[in-house]
Amino acid sequence: MTLKIISVFGTRPEAIKMAPLIKALEREKDFESKVCVTAQHREMLDQVLRLFNITPHYDLNIMKEKQTLSEITTSALIGLERVFNSEKPDLVLVHGDTTTTFAAALAAFYHKIKVGHVEAGLRSFNKWFPYPEEINRKLTGVLTDLHFAPTSRAKLNLLKEGVSEESIFVTGNTVIDAMAYTVKKDYVFRDERLNQIDYHDKKVIVVTAHRRENWGKPLENICNALKRIAQNYKDVYIVYPVHKNPVVRETVFSMLGELGNVLLLDPLDTDEMHNLMAKCHMVMTDSGGLQEEVPSLGKPVLVLRDVTERPEAVEAGTVKVIGTEQEVVYNEGTLLLENKEEYDKMANAVNPYGDGKASLRIIQAIKYAFNLSDTKPEEYKSGV
Repeated sequence: MTLKIISVFGTRPEAIKMAPLIKALEREKDFESKVCVTAQHREMLDQVLRLFNITPHYDLNIMKEKQTLSEITTSALIGLERVFNSEKPDLVLVHGDTTTTFAAALAAFYHKIKVGHVEAGLRSFNKWFPYPEEINRKLTGVLTDLHFAPTSRAKLNLLKEGVSEESIFVTGNTVIDAMAYTVKKDYVFRDERLNQIDYHDKKVIVVTAHRRENWGKPLENICNALKRIAQNYKDVYIVYPVHKNPVVRETVFSMLGELGNVLLLDPLDTDEMHNLMAKCHMVMTDSGGLQEEVPSLGKPVLVLRDVTERPEAVEAGTVKVIGTEQEVVYNEGTLLLENKEEYDKMANAVNPYGDGKASLRIIQAIKYAFNLSDTKPEEYKSGV
């Protein structure tokens, strides 16, 4: 029996985390692996596809300027209907919490196709934070047949929602698998400005902030705090890859664009970003994925959000949720610049998210679920 599997994703974060799994699926003789991208994001998605040498079998190319969530959902549903009618897969794999993720799970349900959800079970328990991701992942969970939870905490969340334990597999997070491909000790950046930074004598802070719930006043607060840090600490150098969304760029460039020790860049390719984080002093971000990636590099993470669906790293001590109030962002940032004990405590905490074998566990789980193997994979022990 050959199992036909279609992996569906549409954004750069999904692509990064699905890439090592797709490469592993390609090596399996029991599987016929196909890839479908919605291209909910276009340019940033294509960067990852090139990096991991993945050529999609289907590209729906749905991205439009100023697209709404409704447009993304309906365009993906209609496009995926054609794909699923043509391919008739045994399993559709989706990842995480994007609008593509929910639309693909719904489309699979309409066609009575089983759904495997990679990075299942994350919860903030607030439907508005992060928006729309919290609802996307909850709705996807309702439609899912095989739940690939990254940690035991995520599994517990699913059990509390009534999900059958037999359908849950604790695998670790595939992003740790991905970083084995990307982070290199002797890495040379394609952007020469990044090669010219003095990573030894400067305390380099990498910043990303672009989430919808931070648009407006929260992002202004963040930028004001960063401006104060840049002005008051001459040994600090801030690198901020700025999201392409015009709402974000207008705020960030107007408030930080004139500072000599702040470098504003376009979003970086995945390998550039991973290697920049490996060289930096600390990361300040509202990204979900970076909360998982950065701890494996031994760098503290200050989360520019009020809640996180990734409490494991908070409990481990490598991540701290600080919100978006200007004074708090400034004080927490300066604490890690000035207090070596506090810095070391976060930098040396153990990353709870993975051991680089998540993709292998997911493949073992699929084989077990479809009776291609009698062996259920051992759970990843995250410690929390």
